[in-house]
Amino acid sequence: MSGKDDRTLGFYAEEASAYAGRDRLAEHSRIDPFVAGLKPGARILELGCGGGQDSEEMLRRGFDIVPTDGSPELAAQAEQRLGRPVGVLLFEDLAEVAAYDGVWAHACLLHAPRPALPGIIDRIHRALRPGGVLYASFKAGEAEGRDGLGRYFNYLSSAELRAAFGDGARWQSLTIDEDTGSGYDRQPTRWLHALAIRSPEP
Repeated sequence: MSGKDDRTLGFYAEEASAYAGRDRLAEHSRIDPFVAGLKPGARILELGCGGGQDSEEMLRRGFDIVPTDGSPELAAQAEQRLGRPVGVLLFEDLAEVAAYDGVWAHACLLHAPRPALPGIIDRIHRALRPGGVLYASFKAGEAEGRDGLGRYFNYLSSAELRAAFGDGARWQSLTIDEDTGSGYDRQPTRWLHALAIRSPEP
């Protein structure tokens, strides 16, 4: 099943400049534990980089970041911020194997249709080197749907998110925690944050 939603991509195409240019700080409280076990210069893939704020912060910290976004318009905005190429990559097109020490997926996999999410996480698992780290965040909920801006969200429970990661033997560890905040629509939001480490065994 495709991991893209044309209506959601259309929203980001129209709102790219405003979305990328908004006053959003890098996610330091989530970046810190994500990079804690990575070596200096580790290669990190960012999925759904948006305006590029998190990639910018990880570049500042000395990591070899590979920023990507599924929206060509947002990728162009991030290129302006970062001064380097930003790839256009849909989740289901990730095909690399053991290529990254980390994959950063802040507030992007939440747009993947529920049936497609386990397959996308499988692709991320394959793209990680043994011992590699994945961070991903999702809006919590009980049923998939659209927000007031027309964007699709999979709105998962913690149990559903854990199930999407599949066989626990593939992951050395998987922690999921929840907090409250907001997003681009400025609505109160429950967030799920997943931090997973790929098993050292290939």
